[in-house]
Amino acid sequence: MIQRALASWTQLKVVRGWLPIVLAAVCTVVLVSAAPLYAQPGTTEPSHGHDHHGTSVSGWEGSTEGVAYSEFNHHLTGILVLIIGLSELRQALATPFWAWTRFFLPGALLSTGFYLLIWSDHEAWPIGSLSFMGTFFGSDSEIFQHKSYALLSLLVGVIELFRRLGAIGHAMWVTPLPLFAVLGGLMLFGHSHGVHPAAAKIALGHTIMGTMSVTAGSCKLLSDWFHFSTRQWSVRWELLWALLILLIGVQLLLYSE
Repeated sequence: MIQRALASWTQLKVVRGWLPIVLAAVCTVVLVSAAPLYAQPGTTEPSHGHDHHGTSVSGWEGSTEGVAYSEFNHHLTGILVLIIGLSELRQALATPFWAWTRFFLPGALLSTGFYLLIWSDHEAWPIGSLSFMGTFFGSDSEIFQHKSYALLSLLVGVIELFRRLGAIGHAMWVTPLPLFAVLGGLMLFGHSHGVHPAAAKIALGHTIMGTMSVTAGSCKLLSDWFHFSTRQWSVRWELLWALLILLIGVQLLLYSE
């Protein structure tokens, strides 16, 4: 029985070591497979709504209700991103008090994921007329990206929660968070709100936000890499990571269509 327990523990350690790599590969596959959808050309003409296999939502994109709905989602996400940035800034500065704020990041990621999974798009599953299959496997790239981002946010939030609780300690478990920031930023470069009268303005904002996100994730990766060699450089990169996250939060709070 003891030998079986040891064998099981060894297998668990192997899984813990390889699972982050598998998760990273899955994230990459999601991005690559979705890229053709996001590359669809847009236009700045007034919208007549999304078309989901013949079901249209007339006048939603660019309408007063549609703009208010989208802006609220961005502003709420901005508040959660600011919470993440502040908690990461405290950690980068190695402030001895308020250590419990390290759980703000997984809490905010989980909150963002749950919210976007349900309310990211008013016409999508589970609150809209679109079915589950139509939402995740339909032709609307905007909805697909929102839901994919929600699932990734939930996944990384769970990983970070377990990591900060000390339940998983392998060094490679630090990778999903910065990788998520990089992939999220890359996805923003091709993110489109469909046929929208403010398409050019929205695209510019997404490009700026995507650049900051990719840079922030890269800084976090460098911070974790230098953590094992030079603490001084690690702190600098971690500070830059936290500050960029704060800037993204501010940009989301100021988002408008």
